[in-house]
Amino acid sequence: SSPEVGASTVRIMYYLSIICARRSIFIANPYFVPDATGRDALIEARKRGVDVRIMVAARYNDNWLAHQNSVRVYGRLLEAGIEILEYNRTMLHLKTMVVDGRWFTIGTTNFDNRSFAHNEENNICGYDEDVAQQLHDMFERDVAGCDRLTLDQWRKRGLWRKAQEVVAAFFEEQI
Repeated sequence: SSPEVGASTVRIMYYLSIICARRSIFIANPYFVPDATGRDALIEARKRGVDVRIMVAARYNDNWLAHQNSVRVYGRLLEAGIEILEYNRTMLHLKTMVVDGRWFTIGTTNFDNRSFAHNEENNICGYDEDVAQQLHDMFERDVAGCDRLTLDQWRKRGLWRKAQEVVAAFFEEQI
């Protein structure tokens, strides 16, 4: 993906993969700030019965703006039954997606508009059950270092937290 090209092939790759998923989508990404189209695609996948799990950097996230904007958009995802896993061992910097246990991508791309539209990014994509299984197994091992965020917990986050998210929203395009 490159801003000089004018189109984000990595965004297209991510979104088409989500739209085509039939069984599962496992995303690990430290700066997960999907736009409305990305959120809608994930929610539609969940409505089709796809198991959607998203692992994000939480306590040790090194980008305050990204983290606040990420938390801000969790509501509709959690309402749809999408599992949000907050990784809290160290800074999660992994950027992978495994779809249906067969297709995968790994690379530099964050799941946010900055990576999709402004940054030079590189991902490798493949259709290989063995590699996809290895990435899936790694994801499952990392779940042990996560806290599952529930819709109730998200709704009960304090006023201070919500205020920070509102401030961060003004700078969403800067992350």
